[in-house]
Amino acid sequence: MFSWKLISKTAAVVFFLCNFADAIDNGLAITPQMGWNTWNSFGCDSDQDLLLSTAQKIVDLGLRDVGYNYVLQDDCWSAGRNSTGHLQADTTKFPDGMASIADKIHDMQLKFGIYSDAGSLTCGQYMGSLGNETIDAQTWASWGVDYLKYDNCYNEGQSGTPLITSARYRAMASGRHILYSMCNWGEDFPWKWAQTVANSWRMSGDITDTFDRPDSTCPCTGDQGIDCALPGFACSTMNILNKVASFPDKGINGAWNDMDMLEVGNGGMTDVEYVTHFSMWVALKSPLIMGNDLRNITPATLSILSNPAVLAVSQDPDVRPAFRIWRYAVGDTDAFGQGEIQMWSASLSGGDALVVLLNAGAAKRQMNATLVDIFWRSGPGGRATQVGQAWDVYDLWANRMDDATAQQIINAAANRSAAADPSTIGTQFRYNATAMGGYAAGLAQNSSVLLGKKIGVVQPHGSLTATVPAHGVGMFRLRLHSSDGDTPSHREL
Repeated sequence: MFSWKLISKTAAVVFFLCNFADAIDNGLAITPQMGWNTWNSFGCDSDQDLLLSTAQKIVDLGLRDVGYNYVLQDDCWSAGRNSTGHLQADTTKFPDGMASIADKIHDMQLKFGIYSDAGSLTCGQYMGSLGNETIDAQTWASWGVDYLKYDNCYNEGQSGTPLITSARYRAMASGRHILYSMCNWGEDFPWKWAQTVANSWRMSGDITDTFDRPDSTCPCTGDQGIDCALPGFACSTMNILNKVASFPDKGINGAWNDMDMLEVGNGGMTDVEYVTHFSMWVALKSPLIMGNDLRNITPATLSILSNPAVLAVSQDPDVRPAFRIWRYAVGDTDAFGQGEIQMWSASLSGGDALVVLLNAGAAKRQMNATLVDIFWRSGPGGRATQVGQAWDVYDLWANRMDDATAQQIINAAANRSAAADPSTIGTQFRYNATAMGGYAAGLAQNSSVLLGKKIGVVQPHGSLTATVPAHGVGMFRLRLHSSDGDTPSHREL
C-alpha cells in the first residue's frame, strides 16, 4: 500500500515470523490464503468495532465456511512505542487491545492479522518496524497474531534482497507460526527468491477499483511487469494481470504471487468486470483477500465471492497457476482505448484442465480455444496426447447463485435471532469447506457443486467455443469424457 502523501523509492525489508522454517515448509498457505482486509474500503478509518462486526459477518454470511478465515487490520492502528520499546495499539480505536480482539476473532474460528512496514514509518506515517524486528515479532506473537502484512515505505534505502531477507528472517523467530504476506510491490523481483522467505509477495503496485483504465500513478504498463522501476498505485485489474503473465509459475504451494486485495463489491466496476477480476485472481492462484464493506454486501457480490466451482480452482492444493497461451489486440476498444483478448489454461487435479477465455474488448464476441492451445504446455504443436481425446466441458459460472437466494442469506445474517439459519439457505450454490474437510476432499468425491454445469463435449482435435461478454470471461473445467453413468476418469496432465 502506498500513501497518497508519498512516492518514494523503497524495497522490502523481509522477514517471516516462525522458528527458522522455510515458508514453503511451515504448513501455511498451502493453497492461497483467503480473508478480509480493512484497507480498500476504510483506509485509516478502522477500529475495534469494525473488525469484530466484520468478523461476525464473515461467519453469518457463510464466508468463513467457504474459506475466508483471516480478518486483517491494515495500517493506522498504532500509537507508537511505549517506554519499553514495544508497539502499542491506539486505545481510542482499539480500547480492548489487540490481544483481546485476537481472542474474540479466534473464538469465531477465524484468524487475526496485523500490518507493519519495513521502514521507520508505515505508508500511512505511523511507527514502522525498521530496527525493531525482533521486539515487534515477539509483540505480535504475544497478541496471538496469525498473519502479518509487511509493507515497504520509508525503508531508508535498506532494500530487500535475498541476503538481507534471510538474515532478518532468522533474527525474528517468535515461536509462533505467522503467515507472512510481503508487500514490496515487486520492486526487487521477489518472484525470483521469496519462495523460501514469504507465504506471498506483492508483484505489482497497488490495485484500484477499475478494469483497464490507465493511470499516471501506475506508470508501468502491463508489459513492464518484470522490469518496473516505479510500481506506483491506482493499477487496474488488467494492468496487474498482464504484469503477472510473465511469471505465473513462480507461485508454488505455500508461496504465492499476490496480485493485491480484491475490489469485488466496491462499486468501481460492473458485475461482469468483477466476475473477470475474481476469476483471474483465482486462475493465477493469488491470495483472495476481500476488500469490500461486508456490512453492506449486495447479493451479486456475495454470489461472486462464494462461487464454489471457482473457489475449488483456487483451493485445490494440486492446482498450478494458469499460463497465458495467447493474446491479441482487437479493434473494438473501450473509452480508454483498451481492447484485447486472451486465453489462459492450467492443469487441475485429477487430470482436469482449466480454460479461461478473456474478452477485454468493448463488444461481445465468440471466442474459441483449440485442444492444441489448451494443452500446449503438455506438448507444443498438438503433440500432447490430450489433444486426441474427448473432454467434457463444465461452465464454472453457469450455476452462480441467483440474487434472490443471496438476498435471503443476507437477510438471515442480518437477523441472527431469526428462525432462518443462513447456513441452510442456498446449499445448492455453496460448498461448506469447513464441514466437508476442504476443497480437495470434495473434488475427490466428485462433488457436483464444485464442478460447475456440464455444457457439452469437445471432441478429439476439436475446440471449445463460447460467447463472452465485453470485459468478461468464460471459465471452464475440462474433464476427460466418460459415458453417462460412468465414473469420470482422472489422471495427471
